[in-house]
Amino acid sequence: MKAAFLDRDGVINKEINYLHRIEDFEFTDRCIEGLKQLQILGYQLIVITNQAGIARGYYTEKQYQILTRWMVNILREQGIELLDVLHCPHHPNGTIKELAIDCDCRKPKPGMMLEAKSRHAIDLGSSIIIGDKLSDIEAGAFAGIPQKFLVKTGHQLPQEISKDTNIFDNLADVANYLTSQSSHNSF
Repeated sequence: MKAAFLDRDGVINKEINYLHRIEDFEFTDRCIEGLKQLQILGYQLIVITNQAGIARGYYTEKQYQILTRWMVNILREQGIELLDVLHCPHHPNGTIKELAIDCDCRKPKPGMMLEAKSRHAIDLGSSIIIGDKLSDIEAGAFAGIPQKFLVKTGHQLPQEISKDTNIFDNLADVANYLTSQSSHNSF
């Protein structure tokens, strides 16, 4: 099965440093449209997100889980089913001792994608990664994901970006590009 691995902050929701409150959550421009189109294209949707705020003590695992359940339910009401939501609560400079580690799951390391592959029998070679930072793209490359996309809805993108990384304004534009590619390949 193929998956669309999606960063959360800056791809699904507007970038707010250490977002952990429902009242601060706002979907990015054309996110819902893009997620629906990715589903139509046959991608299983998996969110992979670094959540260093947990390790830094800015919010708790429980607060993160409350926000995540709320987001999953809002998306479900829109006809969007997430296969999984994986997060990394670690950061080497964290203030919560047990989370202040250099782990294998914090992007740019591919641990969350490899975990999803193991849990759900994901074919990484036919999957895609969509992020708003180079660390997202690097994680996808380390996991062996060939198609990598950056969106401009989150962090400012650096000038130097690999030629095999496509840049789009938002998630819907990525989905429209993939739709056009699939229609070209069907002839």
